Amino acid sequence: MAALPLMLHACCGPCSLEPVRLLREEGFEPVICWTNPNIQPVAEHDHRLRTLETWAHDVAHVDVVVAGDDREAWERLVAPHGFDRAARCRACYALRLSESCRVARERGFGYLSTTLAVSPYQLFDTCGEELDKLSHAYGITPVWRDFRPRYPVATRLARDLGMYRQNYCGCRFSAAEAAVERHEARDARKAAKAGQA
Repeated sequence: MAALPLMLHACCGPCSLEPVRLLREEGFEPVICWTNPNIQPVAEHDHRLRTLETWAHDVAHVDVVVAGDDREAWERLVAPHGFDRAARCRACYALRLSESCRVARERGFGYLSTTLAVSPYQLFDTCGEELDKLSHAYGITPVWRDFRPRYPVATRLARDLGMYRQNYCGCRFSAAEAAVERHEARDARKAAKAGQA
């Protein structure tokens, strides 16, 4: 039986490892769609894209479609939410998944999924809601899977492959939030050490 073509929105290379493998096991043949206008600065965006493309070509043998990255739309529709993470991430998911749906429909794909379902740092339910709503609006079947249990495996595999791994989701707000979380974790470790002394 022939594999079912599936458009897989990808946020980065490391988060693509397990979804591509697992979706293939289910009988899909993914084609990766890159559309991530949230990733800032542009040098970071380009580094993540190069990492993804190298792995996709050399290791996974999966095609990558570089779709639109409308940064003006991101600034207009997402950035005004600032540090309201719930609203900001929902708007960001909607922007990226809408472009993925557009490309999928344009290219005749009947199924759409996303690697955003890998990281435990994403807003899983929110992302699933946006994927479901937008896929149906475009006449595409959403393929929503909880890949989060595979996150530790994907992290280890990415390290083994020497893949670049970022330490924030992508936008300037997530970079600031991640920096605060790292400082808080460091301070907690220092306090715990001091308490043991």
